[in-house]
Amino acid sequence: MEHRMISIADQVFEQLEHDILSGVYERDEILTEIKLSEQLGVSRTPIREALRRLEQEHIIESTSKGARVIGIDRNDIADICEIRLRLEGLAARWAAERADEEGLRTLKETVDLQEFYTQKEDPESIKNADSRFHQTIYALCGSTSMQDTLEPLHRKLLKYRRVSVSARSRAEKSLEEHRAIYEAIAARDGSRAEQLTILHVQNARDSILQREKEN
Repeated sequence: MEHRMISIADQVFEQLEHDILSGVYERDEILTEIKLSEQLGVSRTPIREALRRLEQEHIIESTSKGARVIGIDRNDIADICEIRLRLEGLAARWAAERADEEGLRTLKETVDLQEFYTQKEDPESIKNADSRFHQTIYALCGSTSMQDTLEPLHRKLLKYRRVSVSARSRAEKSLEEHRAIYEAIAARDGSRAEQLTILHVQNARDSILQREKEN
């Protein structure tokens, strides 16, 4: 896979997006350019650019006091999962049709790594392996438009995916689902890969919403 050079503004954006979506910054917290510049050790220019992009992502909004954290709520979760249900199965189908052997090896390695961390009961590493699995499928589907659509949606569920896989039963089930999806893609069975992926997203949605309801 390609490695890209990213600007300071890109790095600031990715850091702030991660911190908002993982819960470092709470909903309704006010972020200012001065405060963030001091925390991250960069000038206010890349901070300003990052905040503009975060507002376009609808996870912050501008106020007279600074940027107010919006984050993701229960309605957003349902909407994001519904969109993923419509698109992610197709991405898996295309991956089954288009993936090269190197890509399939990467996908298998990711599932194997997820299994290792599931056995160790390491939620943070399981979440990271989960992200890599889906990102790999997005890359293997051969559509930049699909990849650019799905990756931000998957990132927006960061905090909720971590909470979900902290339950051993869901972590084990997710691993089982991922391995079945990989096997379908490796077998070039696009129809089965699509069906299994839709089921996986449905199960992940139900788990996330149930955990959110309990909290």
